[in-house]
Order: sequence, then C-alpha cells, then structure tokens
Amino acid sequence: MAARGSATTGTAAGAGGVYALEGEAQSLADRLPELLLEALRVANTVAHGIHGRRRAGTGETFWQFRQFQASDPATVIDWRRSASSDHLYVREREWEAAHTFWLWPDVSPSMAFRSHLAPTPKRDRALVLTLAFAELLVRAGERVALLGLTPPLASRKATSRIAEALATHESDAAVQISLPPPARMSRFSSALLFGDFLDPPEAIATRLKEMAEGGVTGHIVQILDPAEETLAYEGRIEFRSPEGDERWIADRVETLRPAYQRKLAAHRAAIEEATRRIGWSFLVHHTDRPASEPLLTLIMRLQGLAGDYRWKPQAQEGAAP
Repeated sequence: MAARGSATTGTAAGAGGVYALEGEAQSLADRLPELLLEALRVANTVAHGIHGRRRAGTGETFWQFRQFQASDPATVIDWRRSASSDHLYVREREWEAAHTFWLWPDVSPSMAFRSHLAPTPKRDRALVLTLAFAELLVRAGERVALLGLTPPLASRKATSRIAEALATHESDAAVQISLPPPARMSRFSSALLFGDFLDPPEAIATRLKEMAEGGVTGHIVQILDPAEETLAYEGRIEFRSPEGDERWIADRVETLRPAYQRKLAAHRAAIEEATRRIGWSFLVHHTDRPASEPLLTLIMRLQGLAGDYRWKPQAQEGAAP
C-alpha cells in the first residue's frame, strides 16, 4: 500500500454492480446529527459495563471505608464509622485528576468509501468513534479536544461542540487532509486518532514522531472496509481514486489478491513498527463490526498503559487487561 488512491481507496465498478463513494449527496453537516445520536447510543452501550477507576487520592467524591493501618496518621480516622465497630476506619476519596485527550477523525475523501460488505462508510465510523469516545471521556471527568479545531473542554456539552466544530470546518483544507494536522498539544496528554492510514508509512511515521516528541502518548485505530482487507472483487474491475483523477482497470482482479494482501500486511506492519518505537498502541477495526468493539479495546489499553485509569469492566475488576 504505497500510496492513497490505490485499489482499497477507490470506487470499484464491474459486472457485479457499483460500489460508490458515499457522502457526495449529503454534506458532513447534514449527517452529523444522525452520527451524534449513534455515537451517544454506542457510548451508552459501552458505559453500561464500566465504572469509575476507584483509586484512592485527592478528590471530593467518597470512595470507600478501609481499616486503619499503622502507617496512617490519626487525623484520617473516621470516628463516626469507627464508633459502630471494634475497628478503626479511614474514609477514602476517589482520586481525581483530569487528563487531556486530543481526538482526530480522518474525514478525507478516501474515508467516504463503503463496499457491498459493510453497512457504513469509513468516515461515518470514524466520526461515531470520535464522538462516542469524547462522550465517555467527558462523563469520566476528562478534558477532550478536537485536534487543530477546539481547545480542551470538560463540559458535558463537549461532544456536541466537537460535532459543531466538525460541521463548521467541513470544507477547510486542514480537515480534508489524510494525516493529523500539526497542532500544539499539552505535554503528557494523549491522542486518539481514527483513520484508514493508507498514506505512505514513512509520512505516517514522521507525523506520529512529531506528535510524540512533546511527551504525548497515543492510540491509533485503523478503520478499513472489509473489502479493502481482502480485495473482495471478481472479474474486470475499474478502480478510481477518490483524491485524484487516476483510474486503473484490472481484467481479472482475483489474480491480484495474494500480492495485494501481502502489500497491505507490509504496510500495516510498517505502521505498527512506527507506533511501537514511540510507545503508542495500534488497533485495526473493520466497518462490518460493531463500533463498541474498538471502544472497549481502547478502554482496556488505556487502563493497562496508565495503571490507574478510571475504567474497568465490572466482571474483570482487578484483573490484568
């Protein structure tokens, strides 16, 4: 996968039908209300099985009582609770320290692709994941920002404001690029990037390295249509680039499948190696799968990387992710 606009990012037309680029009839602004509702639904589904990080520390929210230990000062004893027992108890509060997350969905032309194997375009899935994760993070007390478009927000309306910013800047060149835009991010914050990442691996690696130099940790979700993964076409197919005028006709596209899959695997391996070198995580998501799957995986990875992250699945509390 040396460049965008190749077989996976184009329009395939053949005897079996036409697999068109969606999004041309409706603008991003028209689609965002529907996508926001879908994101809230996904966020509610994921939030059903998670709860606070439950770590003792500075904060105002009561967490639990625990028995007094010899290393504790006497001033932390809760005498009211201790009076009803034969033991001394300490009232612990939940640790509260907001973290900043920079979100970026790829809405460039190639992300409008949808094949006959998927119910939704890649762009819609990237937007749903971005908005759903923003909603979950804000509910958890974190700050979220749209990379290059909004400052960090902690308001419960942050998800709506991110959607509004995307709609307002829909036609901006900075939004249409296929790599995260250069932007100043606060040190020790985190980035969550959702896109197909079909640019040359060298360009992707350079951009990620620039982002990581400021102490930013990151998580990449590569969103692909299942047809892009397998080259699920037969016979004579015309491929069209969504980001240019290039066209290419394959007489027997199925004969290209093994070489294509090897090239895609090499492309992905190069991106994974780039993320590994800077300590970021990498995840592949296909648009024929539920949007809740990558959200749950990211939550588990955040918990594992941070150690004290606020979400844990209830059925596996205390277990290693």
